[in-house]
Amino acid sequence: MTLGDVYNFAIEWGLRHDPRDKKFIESLFRKQRSEYDKLSEKQKKLFDEERFVNPYTDTRILFGEREKKVRSILAGIDMEIGEVVLADRLRSSGKSIDLILAHHPEGRAMANFYEVMEMQADILNKLGVPINAAEGMLEERIKEVERRVLPLNHTRAVDAARLLGIPFACVHTPADNGVTQFLQKQFDKRKPMFLSETLDFLFELPEYQQAASSNAGPRLLHGSPTNRTGKIFVDMTGGTGGSKEAFEKLVQAGVGTIVGMHIGEDHLKEAKKHHVNVVIAGHMASDALGLNLFLDGLIKKYGPLEVCACSGFTRISRKPT
Repeated sequence: MTLGDVYNFAIEWGLRHDPRDKKFIESLFRKQRSEYDKLSEKQKKLFDEERFVNPYTDTRILFGEREKKVRSILAGIDMEIGEVVLADRLRSSGKSIDLILAHHPEGRAMANFYEVMEMQADILNKLGVPINAAEGMLEERIKEVERRVLPLNHTRAVDAARLLGIPFACVHTPADNGVTQFLQKQFDKRKPMFLSETLDFLFELPEYQQAASSNAGPRLLHGSPTNRTGKIFVDMTGGTGGSKEAFEKLVQAGVGTIVGMHIGEDHLKEAKKHHVNVVIAGHMASDALGLNLFLDGLIKKYGPLEVCACSGFTRISRKPT
């Protein structure tokens, strides 16, 4: 496979598991084209034309030519300068590393990753929250995350990869889409009655078993193991945590339990206030599950790929679904 194949499949994988309507996504592409056509020639040179085909601003080829052959990768959750130097050291010792593949965005994919948070409005809408209310709740939270990202030195790892001549890419929301749909389908199928059964299922998955062995496994942050779950909402995609105002709307939509990667203190207080059970599956473990599912799909389509895992990630292969 080539670097272009990896990138194109990331978009394909994201769209396959995207919670939004396909016609809506197509309308986003048309909107991007329309906005581009209105720009001056100088502005067009700065426009990211990947937006015409890729709705995930946090998933990009950060360095490298699309035609580059990829037979082996160094993959991890956070691939920063240390991991880039690690890739170079591995290559110096004779190990083949054709690509650094990160889950969390770096470079330009990090600079505006907050834009994918708009997806959360559609997720809430599917649960029964009016779209105007969902978009209104998210507006200030998206601006808050934008302000937080704005001063970051986001090109450091990409600069290091460029100087060392190592191709670099990141796959964020597509992998998160995959793990969200995977877990939601399992919970919808199993219909666990009690919170203890929800945790039992998570502990069946090797990524969460491994996390537990490192004291970072799934845990119940609000609710008793004997509490009934009610409707389970898997909340693991859309950039980062959304508006804390959403908990009241989720209760009105019938949600009794949220299964997420992580939760902030202010959000947890709101969950407690509205008696929403909170199961935290674990951030790194959930990201690892999403990346494993993505790699399974990639290998199924393009053939063998040697994966060297690091930075919170362990390669676990399962039959693609």
